[in-house]
Amino acid sequence: MNHNKNNKLFDVSEKIIIITGGSGNLGSIYAEHLVNEGALVYNLDIKEPKKNRTSSAKNYNFLQADLTKRNAINKALEEVVKTSGIPDALINNAALDSPPGDQAIINGRFEDYPEDAWDKVIEVNLKSIFLCCQIIGSSMSKNNNGGSIVNISSHYGIVSPDQRIYNYRKQEFNKPISYATSKSGVLNLTRYLSTYWGSKNIRVNTLTLGGVFDGQDEQFVNNYSSKVPLGRMATKEEYCGAIQFLISSASSYMTGANLILDGGWTAW
Repeated sequence: MNHNKNNKLFDVSEKIIIITGGSGNLGSIYAEHLVNEGALVYNLDIKEPKKNRTSSAKNYNFLQADLTKRNAINKALEEVVKTSGIPDALINNAALDSPPGDQAIINGRFEDYPEDAWDKVIEVNLKSIFLCCQIIGSSMSKNNNGGSIVNISSHYGIVSPDQRIYNYRKQEFNKPISYATSKSGVLNLTRYLSTYWGSKNIRVNTLTLGGVFDGQDEQFVNNYSSKVPLGRMATKEEYCGAIQFLISSASSYMTGANLILDGGWTAW
């Protein structure tokens, strides 16, 4: 009996969940997990998801949307509400990261960091969350059942990037200021909305994540892992449990909080 009760605590089956950036490396893992748990998942992303078992599941839907554009989010939400109803949860996962070797994003010295690169990262990492919360969150607030918003941040939103772990390359690399600044902005956006919508039973929490192993070169992985008490980077699947916790009734009294899963990086 207790076992069944505990299962219901974490139950997300038949919940209508919007996840932004659900076509990406991590977003697709979260979407797959939630689909397998029986949730009705809507992936809002500018790029198409990879064709796999998840993308063809009956409880998975892809809606193409530029998340920096109000009209695109409005249109996607209208489709969700028309097809399934008001969402129970919103996972703001979409973000521009700037890993070493990614030439699409400028990673040079702070003194030379271009204004348009700053604008691009802030727009995707912070403005898109603001817009999605404003549009989708306000729809949820009109629902008597309440809801849960999860804003995904990074440990670099709490502490500054340690540039030393990147500086073994011939080409200079700096984790850019726009990434760290945008991620720290997520923390207070979360706190603001948790107090603003508390009376509507809309819970808003930050999920702060550490680095994930994704085939990076050995030197970088060693450098990164040396700063983690658990001695390694995360696997892609290790964050799914926390996401399910935050959108389930297991976290029903949790709002305005920052749940940190970084292997202990920020503990020392």
